[in-house]
Amino acid sequence: MQQVISVWVRDPRIQKNDFWHAYMDYEISLHANSVCFTKKVSRVRRRYSEFVWLRQKLQENSLLVVPLPGLPPKNPFFSLNNGRQIAERMKGLQTFLEQILQSPLWLSDSCLHLFLQSQLSVAKMEACASGRTHYSVAQAVQSCACALRRFHSEQDLNTDQGASFDSDCSLFRGTETRRKDTVVNCPETTTTTTTTTPLDIRRVDSREDLSSSSISP
Repeated sequence: MQQVISVWVRDPRIQKNDFWHAYMDYEISLHANSVCFTKKVSRVRRRYSEFVWLRQKLQENSLLVVPLPGLPPKNPFFSLNNGRQIAERMKGLQTFLEQILQSPLWLSDSCLHLFLQSQLSVAKMEACASGRTHYSVAQAVQSCACALRRFHSEQDLNTDQGASFDSDCSLFRGTETRRKDTVVNCPETTTTTTTTTPLDIRRVDSREDLSSSSISP
């Protein structure tokens, strides 16, 4: 059977730390029948600065053997209210992941699996990947599955957007913080690795980012 890995970057949400500070994160949905993934369907949320961290770690771990694809450039004039800019950034982030997932070298990287299939913060992903936690990479990935039911199709994912996610799953945290809903309207876009799916943008519950990352948004 042909091994297929499909990834979508979609559902942008504005997250507010406080009245003056806000940022945007995105849902990353992964469907795979590859032996590289023990969890075949997953869904997490990541912000742009976490993509930057992932690329840096992959570059360090690959020892520059293979040129890394680029991320959409950081725009000093990026607006959380500009739908076209948001759609272009999502398309660039998805293209980056699609290219990463085509390389056996990067598919073996623990940081990639934690980024795609756990909701750990950057600091905890680094600690876990380097063996400085009481849980393994596999445990971190599998534990976060407890917050999600098994999805069998892309339609299932679209019909259950209301599911909530803890910033660190039940293995690591036991509480969840919710904030006011935020709607983001942006142009519809279509880019996937194996199929085309319209961008799904809806009103959903947003949550406070509990990430301990020191990377600026």
